[in-house]
Amino acid sequence: MGLGSSTMRLIFIGPPGVGKGTQSALFASRMGIFTLSSGEIFRKEIEAQTDLGRLAQRYIQHGELVPNGVTIEMMAKRLREPEVRKKGFILDGFPRTIKQAEALEEILADLEMPLETVVSLEVNDQLIVDRLKDRLGCTKCGENYNSKSKPPTRDGFCDKCNSPLMVRSDDQPETIRERLRIFRENTADVVDYYDKAGLLKRVDSSRDPEQVYQDILTSIK
Repeated sequence: MGLGSSTMRLIFIGPPGVGKGTQSALFASRMGIFTLSSGEIFRKEIEAQTDLGRLAQRYIQHGELVPNGVTIEMMAKRLREPEVRKKGFILDGFPRTIKQAEALEEILADLEMPLETVVSLEVNDQLIVDRLKDRLGCTKCGENYNSKSKPPTRDGFCDKCNSPLMVRSDDQPETIRERLRIFRENTADVVDYYDKAGLLKRVDSSRDPEQVYQDILTSIK
């Protein structure tokens, strides 16, 4: 599918703070495609108390990773929705493992919706630390803000749902660096998987969001 297609099918890969959420929001508003975030899908399934949501919640409450099978089925459920199939999607936070990548390939083949491009958003660790230490997260809907670069309209409250904002306990410099190490260790195989498939495009996300957006558009032409 080419640039401007209403059925773009993309994956954004990158560590926390790299700008995936910002770019996903730009694509959603300008291209009309859906952003499918694994974290958001978990929250919605849990809030709706679906069978999948209750199953995922049991793992999360015990501090355990949600198993591949549950994560894959949640994502497959969303990908099968008629509006998502019609308008296209960006996957954010999925796949995280080779098993998930292979399962995704099977799901999309069954739906006759092959991936177009996998965008690896890349930036140096220090910039990510600087970004995340000023991050604020909504306690209800999960929307993220930054006290310096993207402050909420009303101090301390979410623009979307008016719920209180909080600084995440794991957004401390040393914790962030450890999260980055774990992210790269866990996703290196997935990046390599898509690179070998000829789908990977690397984009420098250290610059202004509009410049990054334009670079992504150029990379998927």
